[in-house]
Amino acid sequence: MDKNILVFPCGSEIGLEINNALKFAKGINLIGGSSIADHGKYVYKNYIENIPNIDDPGFIDAINKVIEEEKIDFIFPAHDSVVLKLSQHQEEVKAVVLTSDQYTSEICRSKKKTYELFDGETFNPHMYSHVNEVDQYPVFLKPNVGQGSKGVALANSKEEAEYYLDKNSDLLILEYLPGKEYTIDCFTDRHGTLRFSGMRERRRIKTGISVNSQTIPMEDSVKKIAEKINETLNLRGMWFFQVKEDAHGNYKLLEIAPRIAGTMNLFRNKGINFPLLTVFDRLGYDVEIIENDYAVEVDRAFTNRFNLDLEFERVYIDFDDTVTLGDKVNPYVMMFIYQCLAKDIELILITKHVHEIRDTLRKLKIDENIFKEIVHIKKEDFKHIYFNHDKKSIFIDDSYQERKQIHDEFGLPVFDLDAIESLIDWRY
Repeated sequence: MDKNILVFPCGSEIGLEINNALKFAKGINLIGGSSIADHGKYVYKNYIENIPNIDDPGFIDAINKVIEEEKIDFIFPAHDSVVLKLSQHQEEVKAVVLTSDQYTSEICRSKKKTYELFDGETFNPHMYSHVNEVDQYPVFLKPNVGQGSKGVALANSKEEAEYYLDKNSDLLILEYLPGKEYTIDCFTDRHGTLRFSGMRERRRIKTGISVNSQTIPMEDSVKKIAEKINETLNLRGMWFFQVKEDAHGNYKLLEIAPRIAGTMNLFRNKGINFPLLTVFDRLGYDVEIIENDYAVEVDRAFTNRFNLDLEFERVYIDFDDTVTLGDKVNPYVMMFIYQCLAKDIELILITKHVHEIRDTLRKLKIDENIFKEIVHIKKEDFKHIYFNHDKKSIFIDDSYQERKQIHDEFGLPVFDLDAIESLIDWRY
């Protein structure tokens, strides 16, 4: 297959999910693109910075230059505004944009157009055309164009509503929906058939992003909403919509988006890889979908990724309480060890292990050939005696005294287990 796919902007939550979904996919080469320095540079092996903002007059020419230089086949837009921009200029863009058509993208980008399109449907929230029409408070105010929770407000009186509307006349006045909020992740194939829809509860939300979510069984009434949306718009590939319960427990539409959602990772971990399905569909494949029968919960927190101003060709590493964790193998350290092997970095195991080290390695299913050299020394020996200086090296050991001795003797960078995370390269 061998397809080059540009993800732009790659550092958004959407772009990071696309990376997680496709980074190991056979025949797919991901290129992350960004207008500014962002988290994408820490996870995309191939990364391009300083692509102009979509509002720049030269954006289309610039993106086409990237397409030509990197031989891009597909573009995954990873922001609502980028979805709209690229869908509007698909004929000018020299790669296939993986989203729905211009009409659908324009409807979805405007909450007002979305609600007007589904006017009369029982799942459509009531939208007031003017504050004087409001017959019941509170009401919910949100921008016609926007994402997340930016610019939204809850007005408990006419005075409060007028205050917010004076600050932003673009706000829509909507019925207040006090119930739980849900996202429905969907996939529509090139024939227009809704092949999958899955429901997840947005349990905890921070800055508009669902930071705790869980898959739940699909409600029949919500399934019908998905089918109605699918037959009304020209959706293709991955898309999602959000609903919220009104005061009577009825599901009302919040928004629709013809793109990947960051929390689609829930269904990816049930076997439904939306980005990959979308790519296969564009290649003309008739896909089959298998959903594993279990619930999945995801919880998000800030994740650390590091960039050290450090190069090394050799790692000296301790064994007890470093490669091992209790009487087991430390899987996090082993991940770093295999990363070193992939990068042709030498590994020297240096240990005061009380048993025959090769026997212990065999018991733990660790191949001794992982290490270029195994240095088994006595308890009273000094490790620094066995260090060579012909290559740039680092030292990893859980013992402060061992680290201090090596650092004082050679000035080498030394690491305890808590700092190994800074040595992990997440770019695939």
